[in-house]
Amino acid sequence: MVHIAVPKETAPGERRVALTPEVVARLVKEGCAVRLEAGAGASAFFTDEAYREAGAEVVPAEAVLEGAQVVLTVGPLEASALPHVSHEAILIGFQYPHRDPKRVEALADWGISTLAMELIPRITRAQSMDALSSQATVAGYRAALIAAQLSSRFFPMLTTAAGTIRPARLMVMGVGVAGLQAIATAKRLGANVWAYDVRKAAAEQALSLGAKVIELPISAEGEGGYARELTPEEQAIQLEALARQVGQMDVVITTAQIPGRKAPVLVTAEMAGRMAPGSVIVDLAAESGGNCELTRPGETVEVGGVRVAGPLNLPSELPVHASEMYAKNLYNLCKLLLKNGELAPDWSDEILAGALLTHRHEITHGPTKSLVGA
Repeated sequence: MVHIAVPKETAPGERRVALTPEVVARLVKEGCAVRLEAGAGASAFFTDEAYREAGAEVVPAEAVLEGAQVVLTVGPLEASALPHVSHEAILIGFQYPHRDPKRVEALADWGISTLAMELIPRITRAQSMDALSSQATVAGYRAALIAAQLSSRFFPMLTTAAGTIRPARLMVMGVGVAGLQAIATAKRLGANVWAYDVRKAAAEQALSLGAKVIELPISAEGEGGYARELTPEEQAIQLEALARQVGQMDVVITTAQIPGRKAPVLVTAEMAGRMAPGSVIVDLAAESGGNCELTRPGETVEVGGVRVAGPLNLPSELPVHASEMYAKNLYNLCKLLLKNGELAPDWSDEILAGALLTHRHEITHGPTKSLVGA
């Protein structure tokens, strides 16, 4: 029998939980023993009683990690909790290694095998485990709602006795999973939507959702579905061309990020200054430096009449569905670790190998190892 532990998330503002009662029931049915810290699901509106009914043992914080072979989290486990984790345990969750290399060193020193959810390879077989995509779906949806709430204009076209209201003009910059969901949500709200991405394949997806595509003579297809970093010459072309487009928009939503690096600047202060007073910018890359020069992470500021929002951890604002999707991502990943009811990971499997951050006192992820060495 495999013992799985789910501690309560401790990061400020984090409302998600790693497992939902539905997924706990699935794991128990497969022969796992699930131990959950009391109150772990409360912020996501999952009660301790619901977990007990699903077959989990609900325990105090000091007992949750005892004897655990697999520890499931949303965000990184606090360093103070490591001494309570078995050296042979497997830790699974978002790790954000580039933000805190010292913490990764501590994981390696302790000997824990760590699977980082953000390192899951973007291949067909791993789609059901792709937590970056599931959580980006939530963020894109929420971003469009934030934009509508902050906007000084209606999103849809309205015909009233006082005349016709034209629909808001909205641009989504960065058409990954979050961008596509932002486009779909903004379209449902009635906005007139444009989309821009340096990846040509992304343009086709934006078109399929009814957005008008802004095309530039730049193609930056990268590995794993991400965009590569632009050269200085390409960045200059991009900024010059986008400046005209941004100035015509009522709303701009930016989502462009490069894993492990500072987010690229897509909207300069000068570009934002071209937007009409009452316009809105929602920057989904605020946590990694921001796509807009005016962004202040975690704040909404007004500059020259333009509101600039830099929200953090948007998936946590829809904790029920965000937790449900994330828990299913974890469940599908855990199935790779189990064989005949026992813990038997095949570390040569391309999914496990790709997501492995630390193993047997070593940092196994190349870029993180280089970062720690530097």
